[in-house]
Amino acid sequence: MGVTEDAAGPWLIAGLGNPGPGYAMNRHNVGFMVADLLAERTGGRFKRAAKAQAQVVEGRIGPPGPGSRRVVLVKPMSYMNLSGGPVNALREFYKVPPQRVVAVHDELDIDYGALRLKLGSGDNGHNGLKSLTGAFGRDYHRVRFGIGRPPGRMPVADFVLKDFSSAERKELDYFVDRAADAVECLVTEGLERAQSAYNA
Repeated sequence: MGVTEDAAGPWLIAGLGNPGPGYAMNRHNVGFMVADLLAERTGGRFKRAAKAQAQVVEGRIGPPGPGSRRVVLVKPMSYMNLSGGPVNALREFYKVPPQRVVAVHDELDIDYGALRLKLGSGDNGHNGLKSLTGAFGRDYHRVRFGIGRPPGRMPVADFVLKDFSSAERKELDYFVDRAADAVECLVTEGLERAQSAYNA
């Protein structure tokens, strides 16, 4: 690890979702799914954080050697609407500036499985993002995982808290894997490169 990287400190990657087995396969929990896969890639296991209502894994992602980056993977255990408190507590503990925070979350306005990466902007009605922005501002990265719009007149709240359909589950592992790749690319190669490679 180089001196420059050490001085910059780790990236904080927050997968957004709701805790508990009843929510595990909900569309709203795709951020947790991506965080779980990234943890698996680091060889780490989520443990309860001492400093916040969250689970954390510390590790490295990216290619072995100087190209890898230190990361803190976070799953807030506060429920989606209150994600900002735990994420900000850990951000402050690890001394991570907002620009090195990545939120991975579901996005209604993008087709299922498509990705969009961006820095800053609004919350688009997403309560998890609203909570993060309220806690430490909007200048953090987002990896938006498309879940599409609800069918017919189904309320949005019902749609996001339903499990992925059987048809969607056939491709879910592939899309989660691709989202984890996008996070790694963002952290190791920068936003522009990641957008070029992964934005739909």
